[in-house]
Amino acid sequence: EPGCDKLSSVAVIGAGAAGLCAARHIQSRLNIFAPPVVFELTENVGGTWCYDERVGMYDNGHPIHSSMYRNLRTNLPKEVMMFPDFPFESQLSSFLPHQEVQRYLERYCESHNIRPHIRFNTVVETVKPVVVTMEDEETRTTRTTWEVTSSDSSGCQKTETFDSVFVCSGHYSDPNVPDIPGIENFKGKVLHSHSYRYAEPFSGQSVVVLGAKASGLDISIELAKVGAQVTLSHSRPPLTVPLLPGIRQSSPVVAVDKSGCIRFQDGSVSSADTLMFCTGYNFRYPFLDSAQLSLEIQDHVVSPLYRFLMPPAFPSLFFIGICKMIAPSPTSTIQFALAVLDGSVTLPPRVQMEEEVHREQQEKIERGVEQRHLMLMEQEQWEYCHTLAGIAGFPPLPPTIRSLYEEVEPFRRRSLRTFCSLGQQQGAPLSPVRK
Repeated sequence: EPGCDKLSSVAVIGAGAAGLCAARHIQSRLNIFAPPVVFELTENVGGTWCYDERVGMYDNGHPIHSSMYRNLRTNLPKEVMMFPDFPFESQLSSFLPHQEVQRYLERYCESHNIRPHIRFNTVVETVKPVVVTMEDEETRTTRTTWEVTSSDSSGCQKTETFDSVFVCSGHYSDPNVPDIPGIENFKGKVLHSHSYRYAEPFSGQSVVVLGAKASGLDISIELAKVGAQVTLSHSRPPLTVPLLPGIRQSSPVVAVDKSGCIRFQDGSVSSADTLMFCTGYNFRYPFLDSAQLSLEIQDHVVSPLYRFLMPPAFPSLFFIGICKMIAPSPTSTIQFALAVLDGSVTLPPRVQMEEEVHREQQEKIERGVEQRHLMLMEQEQWEYCHTLAGIAGFPPLPPTIRSLYEEVEPFRRRSLRTFCSLGQQQGAPLSPVRK
């Protein structure tokens, strides 16, 4: 237990931004915590920011993790994306190509001496809670430890015990592909943006892009620039900003007919060479048994998670950076999690935590929030981070972070084309994974 002679041991799953930040903060508390053990699937740090030209599978048979494409740039300024105690280099422009974010994370890793604690090319196979009950004449207490089974590149399997686990494996790697009736009739190429790397192979083609959020817009613009004819199919209100020549909007795809043509909700029909899903990603944790953890892990919601962080039944398991549409630095959630572990924050009883999560979800649903959007933060993120900081006693995010974050979206809405040409010069189109 923290506070006893034995240092608390922490397993960190993933060496992307969240995993590196977790390792850095654990290492700053070596009077309480043992040095972290960081498990990383690939041979590099950076997580989704580590560009990989390959698609499909790694040599070990596991799916390629990164969804990065060659020309992706951030859609948030570096001042919002940085860890507060580790700024980006001052000479860099505010909006960055993905290579600069990757270099930043590598520099962060070296600066805080995290690399010696990372096990590269190591797959986490299972994470299991082990509940030990201890009784004496007057009291009965339980303590949970975690058995983490991993395998390295040689196939050697190892099981170790930790006091807590930080899940930092991201949620932009398992493609969400909606069910399109008759999709088997489509005669062209079908892919998800997870497997998109660059536009040139689509030159001269007709491409139907499903989804008009960040990646759908960004990829449509790239495709149009190489001469593709793009149909941007989505269920949102029609975009009012001028799009590039070669991009037209349409209603949602509802089916593919027997001839292979695509049918849209408005009754129109179109043929296409490529059908590209820019339809987001699922939560997927193959190393966890959700039933054992009293969790429901769906494509778009993991519940119940107290403070969007921990299952009430097992509050030494932490999901870091799980919320969507949020300034990406995971500092607040990590510092709160460590405050829970070191005893600075006392959690309510399990039943009370579960009731609070349920109440918050019901309030959202009554406001009209769809079930699949329950983990989208947007404007709620500022109060969320402020609350965590207040409870755990660490500095809140600087107000300038909110100001910068909120200034970007109106600018993008005013002129998508200006925003994207700015991105070509300085690094700023609509990348899919920053918010």
